Amino acid sequence: MRVTVRLFARLRDLAGTGELIREMPSATTAQEVWNDLVLEWPGLREYEKTISVAVNAEYARMTAGVRDGDEVAFMPPVSGGYRPAEAGPHDPRRGRL
Repeated sequence: MRVTVRLFARLRDLAGTGELIREMPSATTAQEVWNDLVLEWPGLREYEKTISVAVNAEYARMTAGVRDGDEVAFMPPVSGGYRPAEAGPHDPRRGRL
């Protein structure tokens, strides 16, 4: 069966692409898709315990089943976007007034 794999951020950098088409056996899980990727790009392995996975744009567990035509996305943790030093003394994002 054919599965579209999407990779984001550092995972995309390691694989050299953000989207792949993989041929997988039927009755596959997201974990098996991940394992297939790690065989080709071993550097991905270090992210296995921290990645999020989505199947067809819905967050899922690695044990989620994957069917022909599905999209499986793997996303590493992200950080940033807000730095307390940038907030003024009365900024509600600081957690206090």
